[in-house]
Amino acid sequence: MNDPPITAAITVPRRTIFLFSTAAFASSVNIRVCDPLLPQVAHAFSTTPGVAAGMVTAFAIAYGLLQLVWGPIGDRRGKYRVAALASIATGVFSAAGAFAETMDWLIVARFFAGAMAAAIIPLAFAWIGDAFSFATRQAVLARFLSAQFTGIVLGQAVGGFIGDVFGWRSVFLIVGAIHFLAGACMLIELKTNPGAQPVAAPAMTGWRTTVAAIGDLFASPWVRVMLGVVFLEAFAMYGAFAYIGADLHHRFGIGFGLVGLFLAVYGAGALTYSFTAKRLFQKLGERGLALAGGSLMAVCYALLAFAPNVAFALPAIAFLGLGFYMLHNTLQTNATQMAPQMRAMGVSMFAFFLFLGQSLGVAIAAPVVDTWGAPPIYVVAALILPIVAVWFRTRLSLRPAVA
Repeated sequence: MNDPPITAAITVPRRTIFLFSTAAFASSVNIRVCDPLLPQVAHAFSTTPGVAAGMVTAFAIAYGLLQLVWGPIGDRRGKYRVAALASIATGVFSAAGAFAETMDWLIVARFFAGAMAAAIIPLAFAWIGDAFSFATRQAVLARFLSAQFTGIVLGQAVGGFIGDVFGWRSVFLIVGAIHFLAGACMLIELKTNPGAQPVAAPAMTGWRTTVAAIGDLFASPWVRVMLGVVFLEAFAMYGAFAYIGADLHHRFGIGFGLVGLFLAVYGAGALTYSFTAKRLFQKLGERGLALAGGSLMAVCYALLAFAPNVAFALPAIAFLGLGFYMLHNTLQTNATQMAPQMRAMGVSMFAFFLFLGQSLGVAIAAPVVDTWGAPPIYVVAALILPIVAVWFRTRLSLRPAVA
């Protein structure tokens, strides 16, 4: 593995982590920035929100598929270096979306942006997994995730606002610039800071060995549980979440800018989790966090489905963010220990199933939303998510002992 656990002999400067966090922030913005833009893009290309959601699906499919590539590359070539180059490339393809003249070309640009962005967050988690013991990793990951949560807040609030004032094309230009600058600064950091460098020479594992290692992963009952849980979580959660903005606009008649602000409270709920993660973990444990998170998401989606007016949507979206990360951060922490000797590959496999579930959820929901609206999708999510949480909670006994 290219990046072994960081020892006391090497101190990772705050700047090194901050730059990685900035790239993760940009990636989080990119993942969710299209949600509040769906109505605007649909109007610009004279199509329906379901068809416009193809840009969400394209990004998610590419993001998921490329996990199978970026994980092994990160283990072989260096997680920090690969993530930096990927952030630069993501910036280029994100900006390209601003110049799309047809819906098809926008979908292509989003596909390649997703393919490049796929490297950043999973490699960041794997890099943290190398640096911290499992016992302290959940709290560390929660703090690191604050950059992602901030990206979600700005991606959905500022994305909707900027799109409303300056047009949706300007959003892709701004996101692309942040990605490009973050990646360039990370490359400079590699040149000047030993804390970002691999401690040992890279282990040039062959691709046949990598394929065999993937087979070994699937042979583990615990890994199969992890991958199944995250797939269903993403299928239910994001298959419904992608349509909240369009639903608020069409069902309650609120403007595009306000749609973005409503969606931003999801990130605020997620940030609340990042600030309280340590206390919540001490009080509930990972079993309690998973169950409480799944149950809270179910209540929130039920509230969105049957809300008599838009005022009910605000607390529902906020607590949806809190509930999701109570469950998902618990899953992420376990994902960093799925394959300790090829940690980036293990985390990337986890991310692959996450975004496979998301892309299928959004695609399957599209014709339902176009025909009957979003509430039926909310009800399905409310039924699936607590079942997924209970399944994970009851199967934790399969997890191998961790250090």
